Amino acid sequence: MNSAVKSLWPELDWIQDRDLCEKSAQVWEDALTRSAFSAEQLDQIPFTLLVPDVRTSFRSHKRAVVHLAKVCGENIGIFLGKELPVDMDVLIAGAILCDVGKLLEWELKGGSVVLGRYGRYIRHPFSGVSLAEARGLPASVCHIIATHSHEGDLVKRTIEASIVHHVDFMTFQPFKDRFEK
Repeated sequence: MNSAVKSLWPELDWIQDRDLCEKSAQVWEDALTRSAFSAEQLDQIPFTLLVPDVRTSFRSHKRAVVHLAKVCGENIGIFLGKELPVDMDVLIAGAILCDVGKLLEWELKGGSVVLGRYGRYIRHPFSGVSLAEARGLPASVCHIIATHSHEGDLVKRTIEASIVHHVDFMTFQPFKDRFEK
């Protein structure tokens, strides 16, 4: 695992399956290689283009999603685990990777982050799945990437995908609602 990815995602250490951890890191390495952004810029670029002038960074939003997903998964395990078992490795990997495709969807233009040419055709859930499949991630993780946003609304989500979907939206929707007032 390269040092840039390790410093971006210390939460990778929460993944017990070392192969899944390494493959998840490789997906980020691949995305950064193909991206217009450096690892450092992920602390500066906005987490969404759907809300003008949002100051929350891509990385801050992503880390919040990962941390909230972990807490939700742990508590579902404590209280509902017999009927709703949560695969914490899959959950954490999916939360870390759900927006990795944005690195291909967006580009820099005149110092601003904009929807890029690639992104006009392929949204980040699709490019994220493509990146993950190229590194051999399991379908259970690709499912989270594919279904975390509205593109997944017609799909029956796994418990892990449902958690990531909801924590992603609970850390996005209030920003959008504030803008639309």
